[in-house]
Amino acid sequence: MRSHLLNDTTAEQYRRSVTEGVERVAAKLAATDRPFTGITVDALAPRIDGIDLDQPLHDTGAVLDELEDVYLRDAIYFHHPRYLAHLNCPVVIPAVLGEAVLSAVNSSLDTWDQSAGGTLIERKLIDWTTERIGLGPAADGVFTSGGTQSNLQALLLAREEAKSNDLATLRIFASEVSHFSVKKSAKLLGLGQDAVVSIPVDHDKRMQTVALARELERCKEAGLVPMAVVATAGTTDFGSIDPLPEIAELCEQFGTWMHVDAAYGCGLLASLKHRDRINGIERADSVTVDYHKSFFQPVSSSAVLVRDAATLRHATYHAEYLNPRRMVEERIPNQVDKSLQTTRRFDALKLWMTLRTMGADGIGQLFDEVCELAREGWKLIAADPRFDVVVEPSLSTLVFRYIPAAVTDPAEIDRANLYARKALFASGDAIVAGTKVGGRHYLKFTLLNPETQASDIAAVLDLIAGHAEQYLGESLDRAS
Repeated sequence: MRSHLLNDTTAEQYRRSVTEGVERVAAKLAATDRPFTGITVDALAPRIDGIDLDQPLHDTGAVLDELEDVYLRDAIYFHHPRYLAHLNCPVVIPAVLGEAVLSAVNSSLDTWDQSAGGTLIERKLIDWTTERIGLGPAADGVFTSGGTQSNLQALLLAREEAKSNDLATLRIFASEVSHFSVKKSAKLLGLGQDAVVSIPVDHDKRMQTVALARELERCKEAGLVPMAVVATAGTTDFGSIDPLPEIAELCEQFGTWMHVDAAYGCGLLASLKHRDRINGIERADSVTVDYHKSFFQPVSSSAVLVRDAATLRHATYHAEYLNPRRMVEERIPNQVDKSLQTTRRFDALKLWMTLRTMGADGIGQLFDEVCELAREGWKLIAADPRFDVVVEPSLSTLVFRYIPAAVTDPAEIDRANLYARKALFASGDAIVAGTKVGGRHYLKFTLLNPETQASDIAAVLDLIAGHAEQYLGESLDRAS
């Protein structure tokens, strides 16, 4: 079995195997004519359940044949222009190349003696990002697995900086449409269920700063500690951007940690046209960015950045077998000193390869294109009497629902929209997401593919309307 180990004696086998895999995927990408086959769990599960993992095939070609049957054929392909569902982007080729390199070399980014240049490349990218944000010369950060981990670490730092001996007194303020990871982080950090104070949003789904000021004042009057305010630069459902300058003023006034969840909106850091939409982010104490959302990177690629590098000490633990304290005195850079993770992939290489090949302007141009596409899509939906659209897009998300002319029962309209989404997914012709607004079911386009055109949006709207009308017709038939 040593013949399967990657080393100097198997380099040629590695080349052949990887080339064969790449050719299979390339052929699949070239031939894919819809984002999904529509296969069901009940149809796919028996194929996978029937595989005996204790009986290997002993041949990479045979394994790839099997993989075609259990995965590649029915995978959901984000690169297709009619994948319009979640915050999943098509990926750029330099980043995929970086993925291949980092997987083969398999550096671990926890300590210098496991990564060497990888450590310095990650640090350079952190510095590049903090400079783009404008956090100042004392800033630092570390790559993470995703926005949830980044938010967790940021709030851990905020909790420790609050210097409270009573966790029950700590409060986190976030908008009612903020990411679920804020509440999840509060629970993981040992705070009570009521630790997260939900702040109402305005018509554009942005945090109401008047309400935030009121809640911060109420917190102080009650003898509680305003641990952090989480401002969102790109909410998951609406792409809305909270008023960052006003929130920064309030955080300064109340001595509160300001965290900006820019997991989605971080693409604006490279934007050629819309960077001003996140003015105020430079005043944050910490920032979450997800390169795998709006920098067109493969999962995973995220980071948490902080204004003051010293605050990262709250995540630091030393072990003699890994990162003994003497290494700090010897100025040996160990990224584990900043991270919640120990073993950690060299995900930074993907962004490095991208920037060195395309440049930041290349990324920004792609993100600007999807923002402009969302504006076109909004105009289409707003002008279509079959649909109701919630807000104008701040980034590249559209939330809307089908409104039939002859039906007034909100519950029946809900069911028609749910049916349309499920039927569309089952057909594989397109994939859209769903959410609730005011307790009612809505549909969602998340536009992160520059290859998607306004004509694709129009075609999917017609498909949605067709499925909804089919459901309503069948519903009337059943009722009669």
